[in-house]
Amino acid sequence: MSNSIAELQALATDHQLRLYAAATTLRKPAGSGTTVGQVANLADDAIVAEHLHRVFRLGRNPLRPGKQIVAVEDVSFRVQRGTIFGMLGPNGAGKTTTIKMLSTLLAPSGGQAWVGGRDVVRDERGVRRQLGVVLGGDRGLYAKLSARDNLVYFGNLYGMTRASIERRADELLELVNLRERASERVEGFSRGMKQRLHLAKALLHDPPILVLDEPTIGLDPAAAVDLRRAVANLVPRQTVLLTTHDMHEADQLCKEIAIINHGRIVAQGSPSDLKARVAGERRVIVSTRQPLNGSAPAMLDHLGQLGGVRAVQHDLSAGGGSELTILCADTAQALDASLAAIRSAGATVAGVRVVEPTLEDAFLAIAGDRLA
Repeated sequence: MSNSIAELQALATDHQLRLYAAATTLRKPAGSGTTVGQVANLADDAIVAEHLHRVFRLGRNPLRPGKQIVAVEDVSFRVQRGTIFGMLGPNGAGKTTTIKMLSTLLAPSGGQAWVGGRDVVRDERGVRRQLGVVLGGDRGLYAKLSARDNLVYFGNLYGMTRASIERRADELLELVNLRERASERVEGFSRGMKQRLHLAKALLHDPPILVLDEPTIGLDPAAAVDLRRAVANLVPRQTVLLTTHDMHEADQLCKEIAIINHGRIVAQGSPSDLKARVAGERRVIVSTRQPLNGSAPAMLDHLGQLGGVRAVQHDLSAGGGSELTILCADTAQALDASLAAIRSAGATVAGVRVVEPTLEDAFLAIAGDRLA
């Protein structure tokens, strides 16, 4: 190994202290229906959430309570075993807070949840044994250790045997396509490589349930494809709860999706079910050779007032012209009106496309917010 035993022991002590500190700050709300060690009868579902609620209170003085922020209002859903379940929502919708409650990193202010049949409040240890968690950000790996040494270190924290650590490290480095870089220090890894190593670390103790919080955020397209391929290969052996801002990712990976907004689930179903909600709408995209510039606001206002038009967007195209995107039910009317408006502005039409509804269209129609 590239570091001494003393260094690894020091790192392990530091990590254990931080885990202990996080665990001991959890508050225990009353009212959960199972006792410590008791397993709920949830044979078909890996995760069950019922009316989860979380409030953050600002200010430390108990005699002068500060402002309250409701991060999660009322969230209920079930995740079938051996599937990938996605959570979509704008920033601040409550996605990360929800998965932190399910991962025992935050105590719910109200409601109940079970992971692998274990109550997340009354049986934290039982929940954690069944979970692998990948949260957003670069923390959680030791830069001075190699990829393999990181896995060995965390395997020891999990209490795994030396033989099982070596076997799992080989399997997982192969799974995440890092076997050829296993002996290199993590400090020299790209962000995509670090994310793949995070995934390997979360899978090290072979948990039946994996929680991934925006795992591909900030990755280049090739790195994101590699990570998605690794996640897709986990099912049906594992169950995956995934939060993401990437509509293509959710459409490609998830069997079922919940759209969360303002701390509530506003829609849930398969990607095809959600897209069917806007099946009567199409996107008409008209591009021009010249930029519309000052005439764009009036044109957007005119098109937005047409019957059946729900949204109009103007963007500059890569070729130096403009691009109008019209979300509408009557494509013929929208196309006729937009072409007439463009001609009256003295611009030349460069191309026209009609696009079938996408998961992003469904999200915008249901949640009413654009992803940040």
